[in-house]
Amino acid sequence: MKIVIIGGVAAGSKAAAKLRKLLPCAQIELYTEDTHISYSSCGLPYFVEGNFDDYRMLLVRLPEEFEKDGIAIHLQNKVLKIIPEYKQLLISDYKNKNLFLTEYDKLVIATGASPIIPEIENIDLKNVFTLRNIEDGILLKEKVLNSKKAVIIGSGYIGIELLEAFVKQGLKVSVIERSGSIMPNLDEDMSLLIREQLESISNGRFVFYTNEIVEKFAGNNGVKQVITSSNKVIDTDFVLIATGVKPNIKIAQDAGIKLGKTGAIKVDCHMRTNIEDIYACGDCIEKNLLISNTPTYIPLGSYASKEGRCAAINIAGQNDCFPGVLGSAVTRCLKFTISMTGLTVKKAQQLGYNPVWATVTKNDKVGYMPDVSNITLKLVADESSGILLGAQAIGSIEADKKINSLTAALTGKMTVMQLLENDTTYAPPYSTTIDLLFNAAEILLKKVK
Repeated sequence: MKIVIIGGVAAGSKAAAKLRKLLPCAQIELYTEDTHISYSSCGLPYFVEGNFDDYRMLLVRLPEEFEKDGIAIHLQNKVLKIIPEYKQLLISDYKNKNLFLTEYDKLVIATGASPIIPEIENIDLKNVFTLRNIEDGILLKEKVLNSKKAVIIGSGYIGIELLEAFVKQGLKVSVIERSGSIMPNLDEDMSLLIREQLESISNGRFVFYTNEIVEKFAGNNGVKQVITSSNKVIDTDFVLIATGVKPNIKIAQDAGIKLGKTGAIKVDCHMRTNIEDIYACGDCIEKNLLISNTPTYIPLGSYASKEGRCAAINIAGQNDCFPGVLGSAVTRCLKFTISMTGLTVKKAQQLGYNPVWATVTKNDKVGYMPDVSNITLKLVADESSGILLGAQAIGSIEADKKINSLTAALTGKMTVMQLLENDTTYAPPYSTTIDLLFNAAEILLKKVK
């Protein structure tokens, strides 16, 4: 059996490695436009920040290591077309500058996602960056080390992580966000708290501009000014665009593979597309949101790796199901943790729930401990059933532990009352006597029917 994989970061490389373990005699080939495979794209902001200087620290596994296992790796090869009726692929080899056809018995599409580039006048000026792959990270870091001012467009996870990176590298940073609050994927009250906390430690090093749309870049030999819709003119040495990503679906769509409601590739829980012997996984596919069993698009490396593994197991003739996601995520900005899982209040309302919520701020451990800090937790439930819908937590590094505790509760469709019945650990260095989760749940219990 010949298995071809398109794409080689989290999903593609995981699928290749798992397939080799399960099918030692199969012919496995991987094609990617990239110059590297199997690397941690999530680690790129921390490379730019200066936590380590050698980008090779981000490489999980080298092409040579795959080759030793009999997996043929083809770097800088772009798949131009999938021809399902003949089980063929048309490929462009960038290095040798030629086109060729190859055949497959099973195909895995792991084409990932690309940065969304907003419509901005003079967007093609020099010194406008995105951060998606190793080359992006190398170029961006080089520019950071030779700059004094930066503009970040977008304040989601990547924007917030790069704010930390640029500040730690000594830059003065302006963050421009078109919505009314930073981290707009959270509820507005939590976003406001994040902004207040970060601005309290800014010391003039960074500034947020919300409700602002960038209309134009200006400069002769590269961008020097950013001009917004309200006529703000912001001087800069470079611009980082962090306005989200979109799934790379063109070759799949051209081949007749169905897309879902989100515009990403539609797959079942076995990672199968609508065309026989073609699977898809990673940032190019639509996910099932477990809370509501509705389609969603959440591109995260942790999901991509699980989906690549799932695809491999099913291709090998075994049975594995990836049921969906909660949207659990965490990031850090200047020692300030931001984490969430499940539905926000606004998302729950959009999906037809009648959400109620409780927000509590409390120490992350007993007050006499020397390293005590605080956490603000927002817990959301459905009013009529009492079933937990989601949570958001900000503050100390312990905030992420609270969210991780709640992911199991959401997966199990627990009610607020069932959460209160949990038996959690306690010791002064780890939590308060009554855990923050229980304080929020006690308040929330009074609001559900």
